[in-house]
Formats: sequence, C-alpha cells, structure tokens
Amino acid sequence: TRQFTPSTIASDPSFPQSIFLSFSQLLTTPIDRSTSILSTFTSTSTNIRPPKMTKTSSFFAFSVFFFLLLFSPSSGEIKTLTITSDTRPMILFEKFGFTHTGHVSIAVSSVSVSSSLSPPDPSRLGFFLLSDESLLQVLLEIRQNPQLCVLDSQYTYKLFTFRDLSPPPASSFNHSYPVSSPNEYSLFFANCAPESTVSMDVRTELYNLDLNSRDYLSAGLTHLPTLFFLFSLAYFAFLAFWIYLCYTNKRSVHRIHLLMAGLLLMKALNLICAAEDEHYVKVTGTPHGWDVLFYIFQFIRVVLLFTVIVLIGTGWSFLKPFLQEKEKKVLMIVIPLQVLANIASVVIGETGPFIKDWVTWNQVFLLVDIICCCAIIFPIVWSIRSLRETSKTDGKAARNLAKLTLFRQFYMVVIGYLYFTRIVVFALRTIAAYKYQWVSNAAEEIASLAFYLVIFYMFRPVEKNEYFVLDEEEEEAAELALRDEEFEL
Repeated sequence: TRQFTPSTIASDPSFPQSIFLSFSQLLTTPIDRSTSILSTFTSTSTNIRPPKMTKTSSFFAFSVFFFLLLFSPSSGEIKTLTITSDTRPMILFEKFGFTHTGHVSIAVSSVSVSSSLSPPDPSRLGFFLLSDESLLQVLLEIRQNPQLCVLDSQYTYKLFTFRDLSPPPASSFNHSYPVSSPNEYSLFFANCAPESTVSMDVRTELYNLDLNSRDYLSAGLTHLPTLFFLFSLAYFAFLAFWIYLCYTNKRSVHRIHLLMAGLLLMKALNLICAAEDEHYVKVTGTPHGWDVLFYIFQFIRVVLLFTVIVLIGTGWSFLKPFLQEKEKKVLMIVIPLQVLANIASVVIGETGPFIKDWVTWNQVFLLVDIICCCAIIFPIVWSIRSLRETSKTDGKAARNLAKLTLFRQFYMVVIGYLYFTRIVVFALRTIAAYKYQWVSNAAEEIASLAFYLVIFYMFRPVEKNEYFVLDEEEEEAAELALRDEEFEL
C-alpha cells in the first residue's frame, strides 16, 4: 500500500494539481461562528439561499476539505455541541487513533432538516468514518463522479443515516459502534441533500477499551500522562539541586540565577498540569479544568524562557548590572510577541480548522515564533562583539577569551535547541505513525531538558568559574587567539 502525504501528493503528476489551487480560495472564505468554542462545527443561520454547486466547484469543496483534514490534530475529549441551520456538505467532528478495541459512540437529538426544494431524502444525511489511507481514493471517486455522495463511497465506513432516527418530535438516535480495523479515523457528518439546512444536538465519544475501562486518548497519545509526569519529576529534582547549588555558593548568586530557578519551577508546574490534563481526558473524557492551569503555566514558562535567554545573552547581572537601551528594546519586543503567540496557541488548541480565523491564527503563531527566535539571537551576538572590542584595550586577554568561548558556545546551544524543537520535532510529528505520536513529544521534552542542563551548567553560580579565572600564563596565547577570526559569526 502506497503512503500518501501532502508532499508526495503535490509531486505526483497523476494527481490533479487544481486541488491545490483551490486551497488558497478556501483559506480566504469567511465562515461565520458564534462566540462559543463549540461553535467550531456550528454555522450561524442565514437568509441567503445557498448557491447551487457546479460539478467542478463540488469537487473543489470536497478536495480542499479533505486536505484540511491532513492537518487536524487527534483529539479524544467527549464533545457535546449544537449545530444550527448548517448548510455545509461536511462537518469534521474528531480525529482519533483506534486500537482493536476501539468504539465510536454517537448520540443525536432534536434533529430537523429543512430544504427550499423537495423534502430531503434522510438517507442522504449521516455520519461516517474515514481513514487517512482512504483519503485519496475518496477524492478520486468524487473527481470522476462529482454527483457522488460520500456516504455511498466504498472507502468510507458509514455509521448511520437520518433514516435510522426515531420518529418526530424526538428525532433522535443513540448507538455505539465497534471499530473492527485498528487505524486513525476521522468522524464526519455528511449532508448530500441539495440546498438543505440541518439543526441538531450531537454528543460524540471516541475511545479504546483498556481492561474494561475506557481510554479517551488516541492510541498514539495514551502514554502522554506518564511521559509528562516523569519529566515533571525530573524538573522538580533539577530545581531542588539548583536551589542547593545557589545556597552553597551564596556569594556568586546573581539575580539571573533566581530567574533561572523560577523558570525551572514554571516548567515543572507546566508539565504536571499537562500530565493531569491528559490523565483526566484519558480516564473521563474531559480535562476537569486542568487545561486552564496548563495554559497559564505555559504562558509564564515561555515568557520566562525567552527572557532568561535574552538576559543571559546580554550578560545581565553577572557581567553588568544594567541593560543597554537596545537590549531593553529586544525585551519590549519579545515579551508582547510571546503574549500574542500564547493567545494564538490557546485558540489553535481549543478550536479547530473550520473557524473563521483558524488558519490566520496558525500563521500568526508561526510568524511570531520565528520573530522571537531571531530576536533572542541578537543580544548574544552583541555581547560577543562587545567582548572582542573590549579585549583590544583592557589587557585582560585570558579573561576575555574565556568569556568569548562561553558566549560562542551559548550561541551554538541556543541555535541547536531552536532548530531541533522547531524543525526536527515537527518532522517527527509529521512522519510518525499514529501509534507513535508520543515520540515527537518525548523528543521535544528530551531536547528541552538537555538544553536546560547545558545552559544552567554553563552559567551556574560558582565562586571560581573556570571561564572567568585570570591565568597570567595564558595571556600571550589568549591574545593570539583573540586575533583569530574564529569568533566571527
């Protein structure tokens, strides 16, 4: 079986490239929503008669919709939502990785369907599952036959249609379906009735049975609670050791070391909240408020991380007691941008790809993250250049050489950390099979812990830091080294 990804599809000459041309058109098409988070799947009522779709536009609508599916994250929370006067041909509910004990439970009630044409056929409206492997086949089917209802496709797993609903006025349905073939599936609602609107209350539960108990986390994410908890313990131990180190070296402790301790505390609390969040979702299907604490500590932790990197890069408190104006401007840029980035992160995490500004928020988050990653590099470069200039006049070559070596290593560590967490982790998340989605999370946490260990070791509070010891015997060799262009970036 051939594996298809966005990159392989884009390079495949047999696949119609017109699909990709229509993608940008969808991204600029506004989708009305209410203020509720659950309105991700709810469209507002309208008095405008929906336009009749041509064969070409029908295929474009389906193809673009399915391509957005490729970028939707897996989720396992119990969802309860209300759909009101919705005219969309497809509604994505959830994406979930099932094991051989997987189940889908759907309850719909207060269902009403209206049409400006003849009474709609109830068999043309219903719910189905679709795997990523069947995605391309469904697209090609619709390409060959634009009038095909996706419920009739041989590649979809139809659950039920509105023909199975109880008689009015209840118009309800409640059933649980076992998933016989383990895979990652997406739950959809399809409306193939022309020019019709649908209103209903929907409750979905997607889970795997584990020793007769329900696991609401996707198959590839079920290990996350344990993973996050273990890393939180590692950071608490790290914090305890850092406090001990600061206590035993009181004379060498600077304000930056206290900020570094605060960073460790926020990281540990962020991970413990993430573990509790995932645990309650795994066991009960809802986070029980832990997601709010998670976002709060994540915001503080990220702002502290970028602030500490900038302050260390400037040499604040351990090389100089104050910041220059240009260094203050970097902080004034980075901190507000991180506020915006965290707002975007919450919107992305708590909504889905079909709210009006979902794509825009993704673009904002990516752009802001890139700007912040670039901005924190400048203070390090400025410090290296300043030390090179100072070394030409103060006559302390060995000390300046040690400082230059330290900041050059710090520069390389920061660049490596940003590269790994922004590029390598994303690649792992993209190529990993659905059962191993946790691997990218583990790689990111391992890289973060290694980064913290390295920079905390480099700038630890010690009375005789090897980087700042003036060795007169090395003065001559240091002067020659400082003339070398090795430290140019």
